[in-house]
Amino acid sequence: MTLRSLIVMLAFFWPTLAATADEARPMSAHDFSFQSIDGEALSLAQFAGKPVLVVNTASRCGFTRQYADLQSLWARYRDRGLVVLGVPSNDFGGQEPGSNNEIKDFCTVNFDIDFPMTEKTVVRGAAAHPFYRWAAGELGMLAKPRWNFHKYLIGPDGKLVNWFASTTAPTADRVIGAITPLLAGAS
Repeated sequence: MTLRSLIVMLAFFWPTLAATADEARPMSAHDFSFQSIDGEALSLAQFAGKPVLVVNTASRCGFTRQYADLQSLWARYRDRGLVVLGVPSNDFGGQEPGSNNEIKDFCTVNFDIDFPMTEKTVVRGAAAHPFYRWAAGELGMLAKPRWNFHKYLIGPDGKLVNWFASTTAPTADRVIGAITPLLAGAS
């Protein structure tokens, strides 16, 4: 095969190869699913049309008190469409060692959590859940979780809007300011 023949073949097949690669690549957060803390399928597509705050959580962390703020945020804005999604993870300091049932009980007893939660999930490294690998690719390396209670804000269209470090409280003006324009009835 000559170089010219190879170039002609590549030119002919390249659009098909590129389309296949694009079709396989997730285009929005709505392309991802988790398992709920109760073991049920939890597709982010069910939240299409709503903003979603995805937070990796831990029960034995200095930021664990943010559960109260997350529940407050959920209670305040859920009627306008906001979804808070807790993603328990043991990735940082081994601060979420419990089983899914223990995590759920801890959250219910201590913080009256009733927003959706996933099963314990890996959020960093090569074994990270595909959503977390995708989010890091979309927003860049600085947006990767560096500790528990890292937050990603997903817009109603499934696109990542922003991220917030663990040190940023869920009720901080910066977070509220990013969420409110995405809520139902926002002008």
